[in-house]
Amino acid sequence: MSNTVADKLAKKTRKKAPAKQVRLKLVYIDFWSSVKFSFLVSLCAVVVGVVSTLLIYTVLLSTGVLAKLNELMMDIVGDQINLLELLNYGTVFTFAVVVGVLNMIVGTAFGAVGALIYNLLVRVLGGFQLGFTSN
Repeated sequence: MSNTVADKLAKKTRKKAPAKQVRLKLVYIDFWSSVKFSFLVSLCAVVVGVVSTLLIYTVLLSTGVLAKLNELMMDIVGDQINLLELLNYGTVFTFAVVVGVLNMIVGTAFGAVGALIYNLLVRVLGGFQLGFTSN
């Protein structure tokens, strides 16, 4: 029978500690924390949106889809509108950035308004009750 420290530790780790449960109630969301968090999430969405827009544009341009669409447009309307001149990299990038900035402003405002509405509703409804365990 070995009575080393390693054996004692092994015996202790075999015993499972009982799971402790804690019930907490979320009764307040800090306004500025919500604004900062929603701003960062919106900023990430802007980066993803701009990059994905440029990637999709590059794929459509390199596969010839935009060229075929330009030919179809010229057959229907005539030579007045050249789609490839209207949709160049600068125009697509500018449009993606402008839409992204507007989405960032709206997303940040929604985060702020959501925190305000939650804080007002907590006074009436009491908030969310959350359960946590120590597992």
